[in-house]
Amino acid sequence: MSEVYCRSFGAGPRRVLAVHCSLAHSGAWRGLAEVMRDEITITAFDMFAHGRSPDWDETMDFQDANVTAGLALLDREAGQVDLIGHSFGATVALRMAQARPERVRSLVLIEPVLFAIARQEAPELQAALETKEAPFNALFQSGDVEQATRLFNRTWGTGKPKWEDMPEQARAAMVRAMRAVPTSYKTLYLDDKGVLESGALDPVKMPVLLLSGGASQPVMPVINEGLARRLPQARCEVVAEAGHMLPITHAAVTAGLLSQFWAGIA
Repeated sequence: MSEVYCRSFGAGPRRVLAVHCSLAHSGAWRGLAEVMRDEITITAFDMFAHGRSPDWDETMDFQDANVTAGLALLDREAGQVDLIGHSFGATVALRMAQARPERVRSLVLIEPVLFAIARQEAPELQAALETKEAPFNALFQSGDVEQATRLFNRTWGTGKPKWEDMPEQARAAMVRAMRAVPTSYKTLYLDDKGVLESGALDPVKMPVLLLSGGASQPVMPVINEGLARRLPQARCEVVAEAGHMLPITHAAVTAGLLSQFWAGIA
């Protein structure tokens, strides 16, 4: 596949590589980078079918394609980096850390949507979420991708601005990205990559911070706690007042948690 688009923010000494959430783009990290501009330099890429990156050509599974693109960027970095991912991007970052643990100094996973954990450990909560998501899936399967995107954004987005108040260009970009998202059902809900299999996460020995929003979907702390139990150096933090989009809506709080986390990691 073609290379992804990437850009950098900040001018600090700590090198960070970041993977955004579904329906967003690399600019989602701008606010966090501005708060931490003297501490970090973030390199962020647009996933396929997002932002300025090419469309996903379907020659490779969607998550695999973005993991491969992320690893290519990671391999270009000098020395180790701190790796951050949000939502679907967090599942990409986790697999990048599995593949290149020697290149990752620390890992931050913000609301990783690995729903297979909740299916195992909190099936009632996960079933409630999947019931909530059913209208979105029905719209997408019927071919009404725009209305499906609107519902998806209502569930997982910030809620502001409302869909009808967004610029047409912004809505079109989300619809473009949305076409790839449901293809990851087996990866996120059924763990077809085997991330949760015994020993699969053993390479992820670096310090890991798992963040969730207290006002997000109830399955998210379950997922974070489930991952933390599988990782030797992981801890969870909850931003009580935040939702799923906490690195955007609560950039300053997120920055404070990252600064504390990185303080003891050379």
